[in-house]
Amino acid sequence: MPIILIILSFLGGALICNSIPHLSAGTRGEAFPSPFAKPPGVGLSPPVVNFLWGFINLFIGLAILPHIVLLSPVMPLFNSAWLAFAIGFLIAGLFVAWHFGRVRGNRI
Repeated sequence: MPIILIILSFLGGALICNSIPHLSAGTRGEAFPSPFAKPPGVGLSPPVVNFLWGFINLFIGLAILPHIVLLSPVMPLFNSAWLAFAIGFLIAGLFVAWHFGRVRGNRI
């Protein structure tokens, strides 16, 4: 399996996972930390900024997926590209949950 496929899969998983909280906060009309806030990733950005940031992450993550499908075998559950995608999603989700939980003061 080519290393570029593994990297693209990981990146796609991380981007799609990162889109979820931003799209969710934006569509609920809530401010949420984003890279465009001051300080970046800690301050709150308006809902529209979060929605657009989530959309960009989702769009790029989904744009990567066809390359994964075209370059990988037919059985998506049994190859390293899909595993890398899942690991990227998992690591990004855990990091975002930890980081924003601390930023928002939810130390559970």
